[in-house]
Amino acid sequence: MTHEATAHSAPSSGAPAASPVSAATRRRVISASFIGNFVEWFDYAIYGYLAATIATVFFPDSDPQTALLATFALFAISFFVRPLGGFFWGHLGDKMGRRTALSLSILIMTGATFCMALIPGHTTIGIFAPILLLIVRIVQGFSAAGEYAGASAFLVEYAPANRRGIYAAVVPASTAAGLLFGSLFVAGLSALLTSEQMDTWGWRIPFLLAAPMGLIGRYVRTKLEDTPVFQELAQEDDVMQAPVRDMFRHHWATLLRACGAVLLNAVGFYMLLSYMPTYLSEEIGFGKTESFLATSLALLSYIGFIFLTGLASDRFGRKKLLISASVCFILFTVPLFVVLDEGSFLVVLLVQVLLGAMLTLNDGTLPSFLAEQFPTRIRYSGFAVSFNLSNAVFGGTAPFMATLLISLFHSDLAPAWYLVAAAAVSLVAVAFSHETGDKPLAS
Repeated sequence: MTHEATAHSAPSSGAPAASPVSAATRRRVISASFIGNFVEWFDYAIYGYLAATIATVFFPDSDPQTALLATFALFAISFFVRPLGGFFWGHLGDKMGRRTALSLSILIMTGATFCMALIPGHTTIGIFAPILLLIVRIVQGFSAAGEYAGASAFLVEYAPANRRGIYAAVVPASTAAGLLFGSLFVAGLSALLTSEQMDTWGWRIPFLLAAPMGLIGRYVRTKLEDTPVFQELAQEDDVMQAPVRDMFRHHWATLLRACGAVLLNAVGFYMLLSYMPTYLSEEIGFGKTESFLATSLALLSYIGFIFLTGLASDRFGRKKLLISASVCFILFTVPLFVVLDEGSFLVVLLVQVLLGAMLTLNDGTLPSFLAEQFPTRIRYSGFAVSFNLSNAVFGGTAPFMATLLISLFHSDLAPAWYLVAAAAVSLVAVAFSHETGDKPLAS
């Protein structure tokens, strides 16, 4: 039987029979997935947290808002290579193995981040400074395209059938932990250093940490075997040779629904967990230290809620949780942003915690949902392409769009309406998707 004929077998056929996996092995898989994803997203997040400083260093001749727009534009442009990265890492992960793709992606990501710390500012090399910054950001975007999808597929394929949701929740939890560490690190630097010190050399410090952290993450990953279901496919010589082609040929409808389902995560994640400190300090008028502190505390609560959502998705199903997330954002985002604009620090913190809790209904469920939508032979490709297409168009552009919409409409509520629109699209996409939490993985 050809690969094309078997690749889209029904879920009822089940995944290939896998050899028993010990609890110790599963713990190592969880640790490796958490550490590697943490490192990748710490590298990626500090750019967002240092956006205002980077704008000063690389665009000193522009007014503050224009410089900030330029900085977020570079952030957004780097996302446009993520679909290309999704195709590459998906193909590599489905053909050569999940572990191979994950070990290589973290090496490229941390190398690019380390190089960012070495780029001279605009006052030293002029226009070449933002050009080099763009190149490094593009390499980061390309490598990050394989991380989230690969770690999710890795965990889902190792997890017991009735605990795939809680296992996959490790991925967004580690992402948030990377953001949290980045936020705390930048907040500490901002408190300890003067603005002049931050602009000259302080902003480079967190980027320099990429090298040792990345090497640790890569070492941990190379000590693991690939997932049992992928090993079985390889032993039977049943690995897809052109997984991306098969995905478009036989699973294009699933791919479209997955892209729509990702939209709330794409916009919400980067707007609420990466852009928010800049929004609070530049648009609302909060101090930078207070803004970082509020976001850090919200991130801490987000990590706890993520695991509760993972457990709930195993018990109640993926669709119910994802639909609940979209409905919550449609109903409550604008009112919460109104309170955010007028509140004290405690009110701002409470609003961020509530928004983060709403987001976890989506983020804690999405990794297992997406991994289960596609069969094993194209799981990495399907997840990586759908996740990165939506993130390229809407996720990476979220800080830029938020800043631009505020400028165009002269309203601090513009980002809230943007979130509502994203939630509406995700609601429709999930409503037309299949429930997968109670079914075996398709082969």
